[in-house]
Amino acid sequence: MNLNQLHYFVTLAYMEHYTKAAKQLSITQPSLSHAIGMLEQELGTYLFEKQGRNVVLTKYGKVFLKYAEESLRVLDTGIKKTRSMTSETSGEIDIGYIYTQGSEFIPELVKNFLDENKEKDIQFHFNNGVTEEIVKGIKSERFDLGFCSYMKNEPDIEFIPVTKEELAAIVPYGHPLADRESVKFEEIASYPQIFFNKTSGLRAVIDGLFKDADITPDIKYTVDEDSALAGLVAKGFGVGIVPNIPILKSLQVKIIPIEKLAYRRYIYMAIMRNKYLSPIVKQFLQYVQKNYKIEIGFEKGGIACPFAILEFSLP
Repeated sequence: MNLNQLHYFVTLAYMEHYTKAAKQLSITQPSLSHAIGMLEQELGTYLFEKQGRNVVLTKYGKVFLKYAEESLRVLDTGIKKTRSMTSETSGEIDIGYIYTQGSEFIPELVKNFLDENKEKDIQFHFNNGVTEEIVKGIKSERFDLGFCSYMKNEPDIEFIPVTKEELAAIVPYGHPLADRESVKFEEIASYPQIFFNKTSGLRAVIDGLFKDADITPDIKYTVDEDSALAGLVAKGFGVGIVPNIPILKSLQVKIIPIEKLAYRRYIYMAIMRNKYLSPIVKQFLQYVQKNYKIEIGFEKGGIACPFAILEFSLP
């Protein structure tokens, strides 16, 4: 059974005449008769019966017609959808991003891109999660691309740095450090900690900070994302070290800069290497690379790595 046979069958069902249906289909009558005969042979029943000079559907033909029409409708919808998704002027973009990027960076990036492409019909689908989930989503083709931390041992993923975040300490109001304008890392590290889960791209960086300071953190709780961490801090479950993102200002925590430790966490656009991308996704990728790609380099007193740059004040 093939699509032509289904199309021929539906046309004949409505025309009820082989010669007229063949003309409508731009094929010969013998070709139409052969196609219908092969279809009936495959189904093991007659689909048409003669009625004067015409042919009409049998009981079984009427049953099969409903399914044939539905199948052709679904296929037609799929064809139109695929064409629209792979058009130069319309399409859909599925992006995944870590929680910290959802309040400002992603909305601003997408708005700027759409403003430059007002004549195009582009639909975005937004999904957030931790870095490990974003990378898995890209590899499984759930996302066209993602915005997340760098992950080691992912040779199939290309990571392009596009923005950065600073690190700050957060404590609940009423905490002994809450009236301070800044704190040393050793001071904030001495209190019970709320940490990110190990699936978070930031966890490895914060683990590294404690290791470099030769301090074993007293980890009381772990969470997936920043607002949950800040919520626990606000209720006195511990203190935290987090990216200094705008949403923190709306929560009941005191944000305190960490002295002599200027931290910049890099956020990357992650894409699959050697993977087909629709024209619209390619245009978005090129837009991000042109307007947002940043360079990672060494600065005075700095230690550069794919996760972040840690800067220490030198005497």
